[in-house]
Amino acid sequence: MRFNKNIAFSSALKIIASSIIGVSSSLSAQTYPNKPITIVVPFNPGGDADQSARNLAIVAQNVLKQSIIISNKGGASGAIGSQFVKDAAPDGYTLLMARVGSQVVLPAMKSDLSYKWNDFTFIGLLELNPVVCVVHPDSPYKTFDDLTKAISSQPGKLNYSSSGPGTILNFGPQLILQTLKLKPEAAINVSYKGGSEAVVAVLAKEVDFSCGNLTSALTQISSGKLRALVVTTPERVKEIPTVPTAKEVGMPQLEAIVGWSALYGPPKLSPEVVNKWIEVLAIADKDANWQAGNVRYGGIPRILSPIDTEKFAASQYVSYSKLSTQLGIK
Repeated sequence: MRFNKNIAFSSALKIIASSIIGVSSSLSAQTYPNKPITIVVPFNPGGDADQSARNLAIVAQNVLKQSIIISNKGGASGAIGSQFVKDAAPDGYTLLMARVGSQVVLPAMKSDLSYKWNDFTFIGLLELNPVVCVVHPDSPYKTFDDLTKAISSQPGKLNYSSSGPGTILNFGPQLILQTLKLKPEAAINVSYKGGSEAVVAVLAKEVDFSCGNLTSALTQISSGKLRALVVTTPERVKEIPTVPTAKEVGMPQLEAIVGWSALYGPPKLSPEVVNKWIEVLAIADKDANWQAGNVRYGGIPRILSPIDTEKFAASQYVSYSKLSTQLGIK
């Protein structure tokens, strides 16, 4: 057999190139991050996801010694920003502030959505956000019972703000209507761009009530600009201790409606990058400023590992799949 020098030389070059790429990748992971990191918020500024991202960014910048850029890419109930991150390079410089609506509710309801609930790299759950139903302080509805009696006695008269059909802000009122054995149109949905806009609609008396994440409404509730009627947590929320729970008002079914934030990355994000962010989240979990930030916007800290975050998201996906079928929301 004749020895082909050209083939041997070519093979040697491939081996060298492969080694260089491997060393380069290893060095890149070891030096991560060496430039600013963008966290994409798939909703408008001022809402739950935005506040969660900015709260995390403060800690992350101190730990990683790099700037964290918050990029709001709202639209399509969070699908536009989520898809942007799914398509991003898996180098750790573009991450997603994942939310219940964009990451499990939409995938549970839309079979033609361009991404699935598990099409991302799970990094860690950050916090839970109780859902709270609110009215304007001038509203005649002083209690949750007042509100439900008004809806039942005047079907189709009252309206509520949400961030669109099929979002968590729509699930709460629809579950209330179903529990009251009323039709979906017994209270009229008025859609806004996001959770913060839905709250403003109540403040402006454009709608009668809204059931959204406490994150968007806590400041207004604390200052007396909104009246909270019920929270969806099993226990009362310490920041608003006088507000009864869903179970206390006789509607424990509402406990199924809860918001949350998590940090995701594009598919195939390197383990080195994930591990670096695990370190960041572990530090955040013990950071007094991060904890205080959660309190300010109504988040309940709940840092989970990537594996436990995936399990949590999976259980949420199953829950909202069942709810969307039961409520007929598509």
